[in-house]
Amino acid sequence: MAAGVSAGRRPLIAIPARFSRGATALRYAAEVSARALVEAVFAAGGEPVTVHPHAPGGRVDVAAAARRLAFAHGVLLPGGGDVSGLWSGRPDDATAYDVDVEQDGFDLAVARFALGRGVPLLAVCRGLQVVNVARGGTLRTDMSGGAGDAGHHRHRVHRLTAAPGSLLAGLAGGELEVSCYHHQCLDTLGAGLRPVASAADGVVEAVELAGAPGWFLGVQWHPEDGAARLPAQQAIFDGLADAARQVAGGLPRISGVPSTARSGAGRVSAP
Repeated sequence: MAAGVSAGRRPLIAIPARFSRGATALRYAAEVSARALVEAVFAAGGEPVTVHPHAPGGRVDVAAAARRLAFAHGVLLPGGGDVSGLWSGRPDDATAYDVDVEQDGFDLAVARFALGRGVPLLAVCRGLQVVNVARGGTLRTDMSGGAGDAGHHRHRVHRLTAAPGSLLAGLAGGELEVSCYHHQCLDTLGAGLRPVASAADGVVEAVELAGAPGWFLGVQWHPEDGAARLPAQQAIFDGLADAARQVAGGLPRISGVPSTARSGAGRVSAP
């Protein structure tokens, strides 16, 4: 567990980088984090720290992840490319993109480390899928075969109702309109995971973990898409930062950072 931080400092939120074939500001392959995501963490009072994913051959080394993330007061598993079907015992679908078993192996190790040690963990989109696999669940590797709107969760905004009494409802309110971009989704739920919000087509959109030793929330949508203008979406990041602040020894709030208490929902636009 990370050591405490002196007053006035931000809790450190570890964010595994995403491998990218290139970035406009760089000449070669890159490791990146979404700007809106890190800005939402910073706005919540956290200090986002990008971490290099290292898992040669896709080895899931929880002990190595624990050593490298010992500094962290919280963890955010972000969105990204598809999770390899091999972790669910299935071949990769022809529609799979940006599959990287080293990325998978590191993310799986980080998820198991955070959940096992009780380090506050927010899992977004791909991150939620990683957590499900880490808990022994499986993924539906492509959703595009559904009839009508079913399966179409790319550039999609839709409404959700958070389960009463859930962490999600307490943070963001009971009614939410969310921005999705994914074609994989949870299939069999991993051990202890319980759905707290689902889309109209039955796709699980948010989970919590029964008996979790620390703060945990997994969402299938991208709350960062509207966090800068919608309190209900920013509240999800605020919740992570608040939990991390407690791990860091009860750090006071950074001046100007609002409370996680929210009511109602905001409207979002597809990315």
